[in-house]
Parts: sequence; structure tokens; C-alpha cells
Amino acid sequence: MTVYRQINNNQNKRGVSSKKDKNKAYLNEIKRQQQRQAVVIRMFVMIALFFLAVLVCLFYIGMNTDFCKNTFGEDSPITKFFDKMASDNANKANADFVLPFGPRRQNVLLLGVDASDNPNDLWTGTRTDTIILVNIDPRTKSVNAISIPRDSKVYLPGNHGIQKINAAHAIGGVGMTIKTVEDTLGVKVDRYIMVHDNAVKSIVEALGGVNVYVEKNMNYDDYSGKLHIHLTKGVHHLSPTEAVGYLRFRHDPMGDIGRTHRQQWFLRGVLDELKKPETVAKIPEIVGVARKYVKTNMSFYELSQFAMMAKHLDMDKIEIATLPGAPNKKGHISYWILDPEKTQEVVDRLIYRDKVQPDETTQMSASVVYTEAKTAEAQQLINELSAAGINVVCKSHISRTHSQFLAHSAKVTNEYFNYLKKQSPSVSGYQFVYEPGMYPCANSDFTVVVAGK
Repeated sequence: MTVYRQINNNQNKRGVSSKKDKNKAYLNEIKRQQQRQAVVIRMFVMIALFFLAVLVCLFYIGMNTDFCKNTFGEDSPITKFFDKMASDNANKANADFVLPFGPRRQNVLLLGVDASDNPNDLWTGTRTDTIILVNIDPRTKSVNAISIPRDSKVYLPGNHGIQKINAAHAIGGVGMTIKTVEDTLGVKVDRYIMVHDNAVKSIVEALGGVNVYVEKNMNYDDYSGKLHIHLTKGVHHLSPTEAVGYLRFRHDPMGDIGRTHRQQWFLRGVLDELKKPETVAKIPEIVGVARKYVKTNMSFYELSQFAMMAKHLDMDKIEIATLPGAPNKKGHISYWILDPEKTQEVVDRLIYRDKVQPDETTQMSASVVYTEAKTAEAQQLINELSAAGINVVCKSHISRTHSQFLAHSAKVTNEYFNYLKKQSPSVSGYQFVYEPGMYPCANSDFTVVVAGK
């Protein structure tokens, strides 16, 4: 059922027949869908950066043999292993990324779980608030990622019927979650990495605080939830408690959208801390946090290999998408109903790497949406696109905070985007997102979002 029909039926029940009201409701629902997808995309960035930070720590351990000897002992198996790895890589101009299980593409499931009521068992009974399927190609050193909305309506294996996909872990653990993803998308999950909600506070404590620019005054007290947030606008070196409050604050017009922005800014601060030389002495504590709050079926050697790949990762070859669908409410339960055809299209493109290459006769169409502060930059982009022979079919104002390149058509590949950046330098550095069927402005092959301060 399309979004329009859903809204139309709901309004008929309420006795609203005005075409103007229907169109207004439709546009509001489309806007909410786009906001939900923006949340999921930013959640991908948040969790991916966290995992990358942990892997970078592991990589630094491996390449610092003196640190390994002082920490684990000169004759320990870990020190010998990393000593050999460092020696092997020292003989090469560029360290190669070679997976221990071969050069084939791998599907790694990233899961973020909520807090547990049992302090002695952090994992059992928890729900997966973040579900991301990452496809890694060692040969091309490229990464694709599909974010799966946690409210996706699916069939759970083992006669558990129809549920939201985030309930799979609470009912049957990581095994049921993997099986559900495999059955729903028709893919094979090779590995998984799961991170607990309590990791943030412990990481900040291990780092000794994190520098973050607080964009507004934040004052909120929840005595029942024991949450007290009192931060003033400006640069702060956040303590563990302040960091949790900063990340959980959502009492402003932006709501969850604003919260996900803060999560991204916070992780930038974490990565800045990890780059400091004095952080090396804190690595054992950081790794200890990872051991407690990260659960995986990957070996230490496999993790180190992924860390080495991260060092050589081509940022221009990262492609992400959210499973397409539409919201639906049954009683008091809200679901995300996956679109079967578009979902298969996303899986074929990002997991199986099927591509439709445009030819010389292909005429591309584009939309440009921008914030008011970026009007001049948007006009320059429109001029560049037009000069490159691209038909700009729509331009409009939009309220977003991150610049993005949204590909709607299968013929708009990552390779085409890299080609376009040579013709239109204004899109360089934009995040590439595959978003079939979702048009912020008009039906076009791609949309460029020009946003920021």
C-alpha cells in the first residue's frame, strides 16, 4: 500500500474529504519519512565511527611492539603475533589487506543494543536499536552499508510470527537476529559485531573526557530517570556523565534529529582524542571497555585485519542506503513496511554489487535542495550541473544540516558520482546515499542537498 493510500484511508475514517488537507497530510508524511531515514543514516555514521575507533586502537596496539612487550610481556603469544605482523608490513611499501578467510566479499552485521535490566547479563533480553549490514570488498577496499529500520515488520523464525525486527534479539539472541536478516534479505551473514549502550560512558571515562562544542543551552531534569542535563552554549570538555546527558538531550524543536546530530559531533570529538599521542597509554583501558561492551564472533586476528583495511579505505567508495518502505500503524504498534521491489534493488546493488552503467547517450536529471544560508553555493552548483549537460528539474529550500548526494536511479553509480565531482567540484566531499523512490524535490535521477552552517 502506498503512503498516499494509507493517509487517504485514515482521513476518510475521520471524515476529512478535502483534497487540500489530503495533500498537506501526504506531504507531512513524506517529510516524516525523510526525517526517519536521515536518523538511520546518521545512526550508521555514529556506530560505524565507534567501531572504526575501536579497530584503530587495535591497530595501534599491533604496530607498537614496545607497547605490546611492556603490556603483555616479551614472550607472550600476543606480542609475538604482532611483532611478526609489524615485521611483515615493514617489508612492504604499502601494507596489504588480506583476510584470513580469503579475498571474497564479506557481510558483517553491526548491532547496537539497548540497556539491560540485569547488571550481571548485559545482552540477554535486549533489543537491537541499530541494525546495519555492511558489505566489505577486500579486493577493491570498498564498503557498502544497508541500514535496517528497527521497526521493520518481518517474520521471525521458529514460529514466532510477525514482529518488529528489533525484537529478534530479545526473543532469540544474536542467532535469531542473524537468521531473520538472512531470511528477510536473502543474504548470508558472515560475521557480527554487537556494541552495548553502556559503552559511551566508559569510553569517555577511559579517555578522561571529550571536547565538544555545545550548540545551545541545555537544561533538563528527569528525577525519575535520574537524568540531569545542565550545559551552556560553547566548548566543553565533557565528563562521562555530561557526555551521556549531551547525547540523550532531545528537548528542542529538532527532537531525535537534533540528538543524532549531537551523536555525530560527539564521535568526532572521540576520534580527535584517539589521535592524541597521550592516548596510547590509555589503550589498555579502552580495549578493556571494548572487551566488556563489544560482543563478536570475529577473532582478534580478523579484527586487526579489518583495522588494517580501514587504514587504506577509499572514502570515495563508501555507499550507504536505508531499506525502502513506508510507515504503517496497527492499533498502538507502528511498523515500517518494507517495499519488496525497492528492497531487492538495494540488496542487489549494495550487497551483490550489481550496477547499471550509463552510456554516452544517457541524459541525467537532477534536483538541488538547499538551506537559505547556502543559496549562493546552491546557485553555483546549479550552474556547474547545467554546464555539464545535466537537466536541473527542481530547486527548493529544505531544512537539513548535512550536505549529501542522494542517488535515486540505479544508473547513478558511485563511479558516476566520482566522475561528476570532476565536472562539478561543488559536490566534492558530499556523502553518497542510495535512496530509490524518495524525492525531496522532484522525480529526478539524483538530488544534491546543500546544507550546513
